[in-house]
Amino acid sequence: MTLRLAAVESGSGPPVAILHGLFGSGRNWAGIARQLAARYRVIALDLRNHGTSPWAETMDYAELAEDVHDTMQELGCRRFALIGHSMGGKAAMVAALRHAVEVERLVVVDIAPVAYAPHHLGYVQAMRRLDLHGLTRRSEADARLAAAVPDVAERAFLMQNLVFDPHPDPPPLAGEGRVGAAQPRWRLNLTAIEHAMPQLVGFPAMPPGARYEGPALFIAGGRSDYLRSAHEPGIRCLFPAARIARIADAGHWLHAERPQVFLDLVEPFLAGE
Repeated sequence: MTLRLAAVESGSGPPVAILHGLFGSGRNWAGIARQLAARYRVIALDLRNHGTSPWAETMDYAELAEDVHDTMQELGCRRFALIGHSMGGKAAMVAALRHAVEVERLVVVDIAPVAYAPHHLGYVQAMRRLDLHGLTRRSEADARLAAAVPDVAERAFLMQNLVFDPHPDPPPLAGEGRVGAAQPRWRLNLTAIEHAMPQLVGFPAMPPGARYEGPALFIAGGRSDYLRSAHEPGIRCLFPAARIARIADAGHWLHAERPQVFLDLVEPFLAGE
């Protein structure tokens, strides 16, 4: 069963959907979306089990792709461009391969249609084990997670998914009421993500002859090893019209590290230049 995904829209013009990576959400792309909105109807989606989208027990790439396709159709976007980063890039590739007529253009950011080692499984397990009882500040959770996730930037990225919901305490006296301390929770469906990790680090087998013949742009970070030159033959097998570009001084989150260089590549491509 497909899910209607949460979406944040900006701008008007030809529709462009943005798909975030693992542990992310559409709001991570707010800066890029704001720039593209000058010419496009930009729709930043939260994939299932992420952000404010519904949760589900399963999340393979066929399901992610169909969620995206059906949500865009429900939003009135019969044809649209796709931009996907990392996990979202794999979902975008599968959506293009399954719905080539609807996907006009494809931008894949620092990922290839191959299997990777499950580097992030430890992060999921650490977040699941984290004792949230009594937490009142995100900084407290950050300190508790530091041993399992020592990189400060990666930990800060994960902490964006910790939210504090107001929880009403029972009124101390009849007729009186007060709001108690906020209760922390993860916006991520960590159980489903952990179970789906073997599918998420892989790439699904495609039917013989499956191809997306439309325009495709793959952008790699020069300091990242997610999209290497060894991956290019496999990319061109599935995406024969693919152009592959590299941003030399950027890592995996190249759109955040070098946003203007990223836009200088993406904007002409979306315009068909």
